[in-house]
Amino acid sequence: MNRLLITAAFCLAAVAVQASDYKVTSPDGHIAVTVTDTDAALTWQIDYDQQPVLLPSAIGMEWTQGKKTYGIGKVGKVAPWKHEGSYLNTFYKKEYVSDNYNQLLLYTNRHFTIEVRAYNDGAAWRLLSTNKRYQVMRELTEFRFPGNPQAFVPYVNDLRGGERYSYSFESYYDEQPLSAMYADSLAITPMAVCLDGGLKAIVMDAGVEDYPGMMLLKGDGSTLKADFAPYPLEQAVLGFGGLNYTPTKRADFIAKVDGPRDFPWRALVVTKRDADILNCDMAQRLAPKCRLEDTSWIKPGKVAWDWWNNTNIQGVNFRSGMNTDTYKYYIDFASKNHLEYIIIDEGWSGRESLVEKLNPEIDIPQLVAYGRERGVGVILWSSWRNMVGNNPDATVSDLEPVMKHYADIGVKGFKVDFFDRDDQPVIRSTYRIAEAAARHHLLLDYHGLKPSGIQRAYPNVVNFEGVKGLENSKWEPRNDKGPVHDQPHYDVTIPYLRMLAGPLDYTPGAMVNAVRSQFFGNNDHPMSQGTRAHQVAMYVTFEAPLQMLADSPSKYMKEQETTDFIAQIPTTFDETVAIDGQLGQYTVIARRKGKTWYVAAMTDWTERNLQIPLSFLATGQHRASIFADGVNASKEATDYSLTNSNVSSTDKLSVHLAPGGGWVAMIDN
Repeated sequence: MNRLLITAAFCLAAVAVQASDYKVTSPDGHIAVTVTDTDAALTWQIDYDQQPVLLPSAIGMEWTQGKKTYGIGKVGKVAPWKHEGSYLNTFYKKEYVSDNYNQLLLYTNRHFTIEVRAYNDGAAWRLLSTNKRYQVMRELTEFRFPGNPQAFVPYVNDLRGGERYSYSFESYYDEQPLSAMYADSLAITPMAVCLDGGLKAIVMDAGVEDYPGMMLLKGDGSTLKADFAPYPLEQAVLGFGGLNYTPTKRADFIAKVDGPRDFPWRALVVTKRDADILNCDMAQRLAPKCRLEDTSWIKPGKVAWDWWNNTNIQGVNFRSGMNTDTYKYYIDFASKNHLEYIIIDEGWSGRESLVEKLNPEIDIPQLVAYGRERGVGVILWSSWRNMVGNNPDATVSDLEPVMKHYADIGVKGFKVDFFDRDDQPVIRSTYRIAEAAARHHLLLDYHGLKPSGIQRAYPNVVNFEGVKGLENSKWEPRNDKGPVHDQPHYDVTIPYLRMLAGPLDYTPGAMVNAVRSQFFGNNDHPMSQGTRAHQVAMYVTFEAPLQMLADSPSKYMKEQETTDFIAQIPTTFDETVAIDGQLGQYTVIARRKGKTWYVAAMTDWTERNLQIPLSFLATGQHRASIFADGVNASKEATDYSLTNSNVSSTDKLSVHLAPGGGWVAMIDN
């Protein structure tokens, strides 16, 4: 690094406040990060325009080498830096991602470096190590907040095989003060903390590779402490329907390290305007850079899906189900409606193998050929344990034979399900699966896992679940007041939290829609909470390069006008504008693809009237096609209106959202 540049950057980005205090500020000057090194601890704190956001919170790690335990050491040399730049990502909500920050590198006497970055929308730190062959016993990472702020807490529940760290990463949010958190319960990230003056702080990890994901535990007062799944020593086929590979014995350490490495980021997104979270790139900026030289073969798109609608189709002369004729029907539907893919979900393969004892009722080669003739690709479901052969340490070479076999047939990818863990071997496995798949030009959709950075390193990983999506409507219980869980409220919470980490496979598109009093769970004939327009708005609001149409093709063909509208909405975009919104209340967002803008609004069960400015449009007149709640949507949720009008950049559209409602506009630019 050039010494003159270091000196200049030091003046711009950081000054030593005291002998043991080191400060770095965001490019716009609003966020200040102070790292303090004392004999007792190493801490960081964050202020926003001098308002405390994060009180001094521990940075640290305990690691063993032989029989000795060490910390990360004392800070010696410090190197500030300023970075300005951007990078291309064509599989995202915007084509170019800005990456501007000020940085500190603090070198310790234990061969660790603390890298601290201050962005305009938050701050992050990570550890870098040059040590060889050691075990990470635990992290000392914590997040201490002022006062007793309200939080959106996604607790871990529904454990797989009763194992504390085996979980699907799907959580509703408990909205409670930090002090009221359950002391014995884990929470996942991202997790929001609501501070004074409307300030939001969102805790998350990013750039997770060959290391367990970060969970959170209640500490003293308003403190969150990081917790990590210990390294698994013994595992068994347990959990949900025997589909999980669950640890039965874990070590007293969390990770093995073989040599020099970068550890994951510990980050805090900070904003005074909730809507800005909808366009935050923190997870993308902190992720590993793309490792594929050629990405031209990666084709995002929409998918006709079988599982949610239970292959219930009508007007055919064959018995629908897991059979070749049914999937030809799905392919015909996808082709007619310009959908790029179908997914064949669980049931096509053997219980313990992806190549042996396959379902004789489903002819995969025939379906692939049938789809190829009609411009529709086929994606296959797999459990994670089947993909790796019950071996979390399976290498890329171990994984390639299955990938090559199905790529040679013409299959376009795999939906890999039931990870339901994020300990070190599983995270390592996700990268190996992605590399093996990329070698054979296969897409991946990861389920039972939340995104943590691999989607930038390997953009063939186009989607993740880790969300309480539409599938939960199939078994949603109700009481005398209606459904137990408030799905529309959740729908306008996850764009600010779960989606902050990366794309989500919510699987929208229900054609049977219900107001609260009329909703009930039904596995074979499912419905959604909220209006038809609410479902359509998800196709713009929810980030998903591989986006599902979850309902039955028969229902979509009966609702062809809605289907035609959905089919026109792309799954990746060139530009995103966060227009308005409040966490847990409503969202308003605009996205551009080419010369067309797609604008969407969603609300919880609260009826709303919004003013949506169109200042992002170019000057002149534009044609808008608008899909909105119908006048009777508050009592008949399927009611909608589809209208056309002329609009301009100086207009503010008056938009009415029914309870649980939505609104979408497609505007030619």
